[in-house]
Amino acid sequence: MATEIRVPTLGESVSEATIGKWFKKAGDAIAVDEPLVELETDKVTVEVPAPAAGSLSEITAKEGDTVEVGALLGMIEAGGAAAAPAKKAEPKAAEAPKPAAAAPAAAPAAAASDAATSGPAMAPAPSAAKLLSEAGVSADQVEGSGKRGQVLKGDVLEALSKGIPAAQPAEAPKAARAPSGADDESREERVKMTRLRQTIARRLKDAQNAAAMLTTFNEVDMSAVMELRNRYKELFEKKHGVKLGFMGFFTKAVTHALKEIPAVNAEIDGTDLIYKNYAHIGVAVGTEKGLVVPVVRNADGMSIAEIEKEIGRLGKAARDGQLSVSDMQGGTFTISNGGVYGSLMSTPILNAPQSGILGMHKIQERPVAIAGQVVIRPMMYLALSYDHRIVDGKEAVTFLVRVKDTLEDPERLVLDL
Repeated sequence: MATEIRVPTLGESVSEATIGKWFKKAGDAIAVDEPLVELETDKVTVEVPAPAAGSLSEITAKEGDTVEVGALLGMIEAGGAAAAPAKKAEPKAAEAPKPAAAAPAAAPAAAASDAATSGPAMAPAPSAAKLLSEAGVSADQVEGSGKRGQVLKGDVLEALSKGIPAAQPAEAPKAARAPSGADDESREERVKMTRLRQTIARRLKDAQNAAAMLTTFNEVDMSAVMELRNRYKELFEKKHGVKLGFMGFFTKAVTHALKEIPAVNAEIDGTDLIYKNYAHIGVAVGTEKGLVVPVVRNADGMSIAEIEKEIGRLGKAARDGQLSVSDMQGGTFTISNGGVYGSLMSTPILNAPQSGILGMHKIQERPVAIAGQVVIRPMMYLALSYDHRIVDGKEAVTFLVRVKDTLEDPERLVLDL
């Protein structure tokens, strides 16, 4: 008896994936629930387990193929070794010439039938075309409800009521890559971008194109946090079973500042602003396959210990490729820590549709003037990139100052000040 291997449900709004890697080859024996194939989606990497024990008799989707939810990936034959693929193919090869002879005659009829039933999409109705022109919107941006997808006046009015953006000018075609010299070409390696890397590239570019992005900077004296951490880190780890890092302090400081400056925790939806009365904090994590941003949900209601535990869980899941789709969704603000790689200063790019992202950087001892004296302190530059369409400069600066003040006087976190 044969069992089908199909693409599982991949989560909300995820309809397709790319075959990343098969862990087995045709003919291999497999156990139930043993990982068979790795799927790369826009958000996470998912391993598909074997639905039954037996042997992998057939692989129908190769590495690099794009497959939809429910698509057939392969077959498992119960019991012994799989039948050799060549034996399956022989009957098909013998029968192939029979339908081929009829194909040329059937082709014109089939083409005519397809043209009659589908045909090209119709031009917008005159009233719809007038509205599109007045609004500066392309017909491609509106889903038509008329015959053969024709855009009607009501379709345009509905789209405009939802805040459809004005049509963007077409991008100039990208220049073809100049060929490499023969000597250089032999030393180059061409590798197809993973779906995750393609998604990262597209989302970052979309964020730059869509938002009025601006970055403001400040610096924070980390002395108080470092002293508090050194004093209690052993007791903290003993009680909570997790190390006391800096991310717990930063996440808590951010949630305090978001309550005071809610615009940094908002997003644009058409012509509306949506203010979030909760804080789901995305924490950027670097992995071998690229940057992912799992989300600490309801961080505003968590203690520093709870935040550290959740960040630890998400970080391990990210590095092991075990993040679920729900782990990646719903973030309202993001924190990116380039300091772990030695970055001294950067301008982080927004994680759309969020309106703010905080960049942490390397802690470095620097001379600073305090009360008329030059002293050496462990300093960190902070960067807040924000969407100027939502957040005014005053709000952005105030937000960053509040984060700085809280970190320099961490007792504020305990007293909720």
